[in-house]
Amino acid sequence: MKNILQLVWLVPVLPLIGFLINGLFRKQLSKSLVNLVGCGTVLASFVISILIFIDVKNGNTGVIHYFDFIRVKDFSIPFAFQADQLSALWLLVVTGVGFLIHLYSTAYMHEEEGQHYARYFAYLNLFVFSMLLLILGANYVIMFIGWEGVGLCSYLLIGYWFKNIEYGNAAKKAFIMNRIGDFGFLLAIMWMILKLGTINYTTTDHKGVLDVIADLYAKGAITNFDITGITLLLFLGATGKSAQIPLYTWLPDAMAGPTPVSALIHAATMVTAGIYMIARSNILYTLAPVTQTVVAVIGLATALLAASIALKQNDIKKVLAYSTVSQLGYMFLALGVGAYTGAVFHVMTHAFFKALLFLGAGSVIHAMHHEQDIRIMGGLKKKLPITHFTFLIGCIAIAGIPPFAGFFSKDEILAAAFATNKIYWVLGFICAGMTAFYMFRLYATTFLGSFRGTEDQKHHLHESPWSMTLPLIILAILSIVGGWIGIPAVLMENAHSLEHFLSPIFAESTKHAHAHHLDHSTEYILMGASVLLAAVLIIYAIYRFSRKPDLKEATGFGQVLANKWYVDEAYNGVFVRPLNWLGKFMNKWVEKGLIDAIVNGVGRSVQYLSRQVRLVQSGQVGSYVLLMVLSILVFFVIQFFLKK
Repeated sequence: MKNILQLVWLVPVLPLIGFLINGLFRKQLSKSLVNLVGCGTVLASFVISILIFIDVKNGNTGVIHYFDFIRVKDFSIPFAFQADQLSALWLLVVTGVGFLIHLYSTAYMHEEEGQHYARYFAYLNLFVFSMLLLILGANYVIMFIGWEGVGLCSYLLIGYWFKNIEYGNAAKKAFIMNRIGDFGFLLAIMWMILKLGTINYTTTDHKGVLDVIADLYAKGAITNFDITGITLLLFLGATGKSAQIPLYTWLPDAMAGPTPVSALIHAATMVTAGIYMIARSNILYTLAPVTQTVVAVIGLATALLAASIALKQNDIKKVLAYSTVSQLGYMFLALGVGAYTGAVFHVMTHAFFKALLFLGAGSVIHAMHHEQDIRIMGGLKKKLPITHFTFLIGCIAIAGIPPFAGFFSKDEILAAAFATNKIYWVLGFICAGMTAFYMFRLYATTFLGSFRGTEDQKHHLHESPWSMTLPLIILAILSIVGGWIGIPAVLMENAHSLEHFLSPIFAESTKHAHAHHLDHSTEYILMGASVLLAAVLIIYAIYRFSRKPDLKEATGFGQVLANKWYVDEAYNGVFVRPLNWLGKFMNKWVEKGLIDAIVNGVGRSVQYLSRQVRLVQSGQVGSYVLLMVLSILVFFVIQFFLKK
């Protein structure tokens, strides 16, 4: 085929077809057909994504225009897809990891009733479609459509078991908090239209927003205030989707959905949207140093806050959820210091080991009959050998031990932080240590020591079926070798193939950025320090929690961490309760007491007047004559005395 990029439209459309078939015919299709449609469409998208990736790697990139989505005089917003290095890489992650999660779901959700089983896969397909639309869009409006789509799908899937009120509230929380961020994104789009006259990333005639802003900036036609304002508003959108301070509290509550959904949200879709958006807008952020500082500080603060909370959580999924928030903070730190490749690299490796960890947690929960408290587990190593081994690989990868995937991407971020600001590195270094500690606390409490569950649970412990363990094995392999595409020059010259691959995307930023370089001896010291810290804390956590698990309720400062720094309570006190009180006040006194009183009062007044006027038509001729005479008198008085 001459140009494989012409098939790029099939990548999102195939999951959309899967959504329509499973959604419309959910009552008629068997579970086998649902599996075939749900998994097959995503697998087909993955195969096409591989072909596109190879084509892009060979230098064939471009914008594929389909039709004008909006046209007003000279201003137009095309419906177009952009196939380049960034979108091609993201396509592989979303469709590849997404397919494994679909495959895993066929066993994990098998007990669901027929039509609800189909509904689940329909939602999954729609989620993948929305994320692919977000990635492939060639301008911010198409990105925003996909952006809203993933928000809707997260709401549908978090609240999948909609009869449970608590789960429904978690879904509403995610939806509402994301709307706050989306408002910032919308304002940024309007600002760009007003100031730049375009919102395309780039076009063949070089009139995209990134080209325009570079030209305008060089000519002094756009101010730093504009760029800073636009980038801060975009970042507000990113804090919602990617769960950063202050809009992060929805993500841990999103655990209410089925575990494969958690894996999809945390690894392949949704939370990576904010990282993608900023990486795509890299030139804007490079030209806005104030915003970059804000991004780095917020990212670092989020990473530390979430890591501290993860130290004392006892729900296996909650630990992983706060871990995701923390790792996303790392990615934003990378974006804030201009290490765009490092951020994208960590998105990729994180997708492998976080999907692995969530699906591993799902396998544990499946074996434990929906038990999620790690204090009631222990000793699962022998009963779940594949789950145990792959989960251990995921823990090592996220802890940053070489040569596992997380080591290379995390090391790149920490090195870039050190080169920019030493305080960033110190705090990031502490956060890396906490990550190693809480992940191996989780591992040791769950898999080592003796079993602490009931006899009934112990009797039914078993390894998961192949459709659940196969994705675990594939993701474990990727968690080991996935980082080898980004080996730093200090370890192997010219081995960072990801940096070479993404260089065209970040070329313009590189021209404007102030380059920071570290000598090799410094890099070795930094690398050695972070690995040593992680290794010591891993050994301590295994020794400590395999022998004497932390089974009691936390007290003192530990209680503060276990209660998540009381942030949810603070939000409830500052925002939720006052807004609820305001809503009740408006309902009782403004709507019912004022507006309804006015509307109903007008109605009652008209009724009263009608009844009075009706009395005039009494049928008495004398009364009519009297009224006529009085009317004539009034008319004469007005004409001769008042109207002059």
